[in-house]
Amino acid sequence: MIGKDTTFGRRMMDLGWVLLLLVVLWPLMLVIAAMILIRDGWPIFYVSERMRSPTRGFMLLKFRSMSNVDSDSGVSGGDKAHRITKTGHFMRRYRLDELPQLFNILKGDISFVGPRPPLRRYVERFPALYGEVLKERPGVTGLATLIYHRTEERLLADCATPAETEAVYERRCVPRKARLDLIYARRRTLCSDQRLTVATVFRRLPPVYRKRNHR
Repeated sequence: MIGKDTTFGRRMMDLGWVLLLLVVLWPLMLVIAAMILIRDGWPIFYVSERMRSPTRGFMLLKFRSMSNVDSDSGVSGGDKAHRITKTGHFMRRYRLDELPQLFNILKGDISFVGPRPPLRRYVERFPALYGEVLKERPGVTGLATLIYHRTEERLLADCATPAETEAVYERRCVPRKARLDLIYARRRTLCSDQRLTVATVFRRLPPVYRKRNHR
C-alpha cells in the first residue's frame, strides 16, 4: 500500500517536472499547434475520456494526429492508419502528440509514471483487472509502455477492421500490459519513477528492467 509521504513526494516530483517542461517546451507546443491549424485545420486538440479510477473519468488531451470522423471509438489499429495526417505521422514518431498531457499532469488527472489510462469501455469489460491496475494513478509512461509499446503498435497495425483491432487488443495487449503494470507497482519507488521518466525521454529501458523482463 502506498504511504501518504510517498504519494505526496510523487506529486511534488510531478509538479516540479511539469512546470520545468512547460517553461522549456511551450514554444515547441505553439509551433506544433500552428502546424496543425495551418495544415489540417480545426480542432488542434484531440480530447478523449479516460479513466483515472474504475469509476472516475477525465478528459485526456493530445494534439490531433488524425482526420476527423463523426464517430470514433476503441484503440488505433491498422483500420485507422489511413486517417493519420502527415503532421500526425511526424508527431507520433517522436510522441509529440502527447505533450498536452502535461496539463493533465498539472491538474492531477495523471502522473508522469503509471499505467496508461484506459478507455471506459475496457474498464467495464475487465473490471477485476482494472480494479487492480487503477489502484495506481495513471501516467504518461510506465514499465508496460516502455516494454510493450512497440509490440502493441506492430500487433494492431496488422488489423484491417475495427472488430479485429478490438479482438487483438483485448486478447493480446490488455492482459500483458496489466501484468507489467502490476509487477512495477509492487516494486515502485521514487527513484524507479525517475529512471523510467528519463528512459522515456531517451527511449532506452534501464538494464535492470531489460534483464528482469527477458528471463
